[in-house]
Amino acid sequence: MIDNKTLSKYCHDYLNIDAFDDYCPNGLQIEGRQQINKIIAGVSANQDLIDCAIDENADALFVHHGFFWKNENPTITGIKKNRIKALLEKNINLFAYHLPLDAHITVGNNAQLAQRFGIKNPVPIGDTLVWQGEIDTSLANFSKTIAQLINRKPLVFGDDNKTLKRIAWCSGGAQTYIEHAININADCFLTGEISEQIPAIAKENNIAFISAGHHATERYGVQALCQHLASKFNLKYQFIEIDNSV
Repeated sequence: MIDNKTLSKYCHDYLNIDAFDDYCPNGLQIEGRQQINKIIAGVSANQDLIDCAIDENADALFVHHGFFWKNENPTITGIKKNRIKALLEKNINLFAYHLPLDAHITVGNNAQLAQRFGIKNPVPIGDTLVWQGEIDTSLANFSKTIAQLINRKPLVFGDDNKTLKRIAWCSGGAQTYIEHAININADCFLTGEISEQIPAIAKENNIAFISAGHHATERYGVQALCQHLASKFNLKYQFIEIDNSV
């Protein structure tokens, strides 16, 4: 068991929150009960996940996508009101970590993807959120590996027989970061989403492109973080998957 403010301070330091200029507040977004014994992890703080956390008698909910994004309507109305009301009524803490959880060198989404996809020597490209590493396979075989691991067939652009040696990737909606992959002469760029112009950009730069799903590529950071917290502070932990095909 741990105090919610103590847990918030630990995560703040562990994830190096101050190093990021993010689109949302990172950390304890909704304050609930002071003592935390059971934590639930999920990707996004939607109503389905909140309802599951309530059903599981969670003391805290950890997500990658929380509330209070820049440029959104700041009023607490509609679905935002319903979500926050449910958390407050059940006294559940909501912790949300966005860019810091993409970037962390151990529990981050990009580091976790490297582990699961068998990418060797994974490192960030400079001070960006994009990572690079080494593999030795064909585009077709790598696509099959991804599909098996994330239970989702990715959108793949490129020659199936293309040999992949250097790969760049960034979880989530990072399709415009393909330029970083092009600049390091990567054979393939993997991210969660795709925009209309990306297939042509990839083709004209002779780089394969894989869209593996925003939700699917950002499942693993919050799990790794909560597993770390559960082990360090002797907490009960559970990951809840809310299906999302995007």
